[in-house]
Amino acid sequence: MTKKLLILLFFLGSFFMHAQNLVWRTNMTDAIAISNELRKPMLILFTASGVPENLQNEIFKTPDFAVWSRDNVVLVKLDLSDVNAEQSDKEQNIKLKNAFGVQELPEVCFASASIRKNKTTFSALGKIAYKPGGAKAWIAESNAILHPSE
Repeated sequence: MTKKLLILLFFLGSFFMHAQNLVWRTNMTDAIAISNELRKPMLILFTASGVPENLQNEIFKTPDFAVWSRDNVVLVKLDLSDVNAEQSDKEQNIKLKNAFGVQELPEVCFASASIRKNKTTFSALGKIAYKPGGAKAWIAESNAILHPSE
């Protein structure tokens, strides 16, 4: 009986660890291709070192967010302070931050995009920053942005 309980706990633990392993894309071209292939909008996190961690700790590191994001969006993280990023990526990330009207970091923008004749066109769906209330409240507000008619 103890052995069966331990096996069950192991599998449950594995499931929850897997559920929290989020895949954040850092290359916008790849993210757009995956977004279009999966027919899901992108959740673009604009961040930098030294910004408050509330959004990461209270929202993104929860099982609720892991399940929701897997079903609803392609995760993209654009770190504006990444010293290892290529200069072209740094410039692209700053241009995107300005184009989406991001004022304070961290902030999330929902968008879809298409690439035609080497020109990328973004369609902004909405923005959301950290708000107290936990993952369920943040997800509810995100759903209102992604599915305004529901």
